[in-house]
Amino acid sequence: MSVALGTTRPLPVRTTPVGDPGDLLAALPRTAPYAWIRNGEGLVGWGEAARVDVPPGPGRFGWAREWLATVFGESHVDDAVRVPGSGPVAFGSFTFDADAHGSVLVVPQAVLARRGGHAWLTTIGDLPLETFSPVRDPGRISYGDGSLSAPAWEHVVARAARRIRDGELEKVVLARDLVATAERPIDVRLLLTRLARRYPECYTFSVAGLVGATPELLIRRTGQEIESLVLAGTTPRGTGAADDLARGAALLASPKDRYEHECAIASVRQTLAPLCSSLETPDEPELLMLPNVQHLASHVTGRLADGASVLDVVAAMHPTAAVGGTPTHTAIEVIRELEGMDRAGYAGPVGWIDAHGDGEWGIALRSGLVQGRRARLFAGGGIMGDSDPAAELAEAQAKFRVMQYALEG
Repeated sequence: MSVALGTTRPLPVRTTPVGDPGDLLAALPRTAPYAWIRNGEGLVGWGEAARVDVPPGPGRFGWAREWLATVFGESHVDDAVRVPGSGPVAFGSFTFDADAHGSVLVVPQAVLARRGGHAWLTTIGDLPLETFSPVRDPGRISYGDGSLSAPAWEHVVARAARRIRDGELEKVVLARDLVATAERPIDVRLLLTRLARRYPECYTFSVAGLVGATPELLIRRTGQEIESLVLAGTTPRGTGAADDLARGAALLASPKDRYEHECAIASVRQTLAPLCSSLETPDEPELLMLPNVQHLASHVTGRLADGASVLDVVAAMHPTAAVGGTPTHTAIEVIRELEGMDRAGYAGPVGWIDAHGDGEWGIALRSGLVQGRRARLFAGGGIMGDSDPAAELAEAQAKFRVMQYALEG
C-alpha cells in the first residue's frame, strides 16, 4: 500500500520481535533504501507507506511535525516491542537552507532494526514484495569540478576570512562540491556497506538519495533525555602513530581550532538551555579520531523540560555554528553570497523519528547526493579570520575521501 504525497489515511502498523538479523544492510532491496546505522545497530527500511515533500520556509519543521502527528496519530499500531524506534518510524532529510526545496519525510513500509539488545521488524500493511538483486559495483569513477574549481573556492575562502577580520562575523562554514560519474548506476547499498565497515563510529545514513557517514550527532532523544556530539576543529590523520599524536596535540593547542570549537559549543548551549531543565557541557574537548581525520569533540547531555519531540529540538538547533557560523544569520547570508552552490541536504539534519517523539538526527556531513550514475559529493570546513585557503582546501579534500572510498572501494 502507499499514501499519496501530502495526504494521509490510517496506516495498519505491526511491530514484532525477531531473532538477530545479522547485517542489517544485507536485508535491503535495491530500490529506495533507507538506513541509519552505527556500530552495526540502527534501522533500515524500504518501501513507502507515506511520503511528503516538506515545503520550504522558516516554519518547515513545525509543518513536518504536524504532518507526522496526523500520520502517526491515525495509525492502527500493534507494537509488541515498545522501545524507541519500534512502531511507525519516519526517516527524514532537511535541506541546509530553510528556503531551499528538497526536504522530505518518508514512512517506510518495512523497517528492520536492532538497538540496545532488541531486534524487530515493523511492517505497514502486507510486507512489500521487493527484488533483492545482487549488489553491483559501479565500475570506473571519474571526477569533475562541481560549482567551483579548487582555485575559485580558495578565493572564496580568502574573501570570507577577510570579512571575518573586518569584524562582519566571527566564523563561517564554507562547503564545496565534487561531481562523480560512474560507468554503471550507483547501488546505494554498496556505498552504505563500505561506509559502515570503514567508519563504524559514524552514523551511516540513506534518505531519498542522500547517502553518507556523519560523525556528528545533532541530537538523540530517548524519553526526556537528550544527547548531542559537537564537532568543530579538524586536522588530517598522520602518516603513523607518532604523527597522529603530534597532529592531535597541535589540534588541541590550536587557538584557531579551539575558538572555532568554543563557538560551536556556545551555539548549542544557547539553543538547548531554554528547552532543558538540566544541561551539561564539558569544560574541555576531546579528540575524536576517524580513519581520515581527527576532530575536536564535546559530548553534551541534558533533560528536556516540556516533552518536546526530537524534531522540535532539531528545529531549535539547526543550523549550529559547526555547520553555519557565528552569528548564525550573518553567516547564512555570507554562505548564500559566496559559496556559489545549492547545498541541498548537505549539512542539514538527517535521521529518524518515531511516534513517541524519540529519534536520532545527525548533520549530513561526509555525504553525497546519488542519482543514477552520478553522485554529487560535498565537503567543507569552518573558516576563521586567520584561515589559510590552501589548508582549508586540503581539509575539504580529506573529507571528500570518505565518499570517494564508498564509490571506489
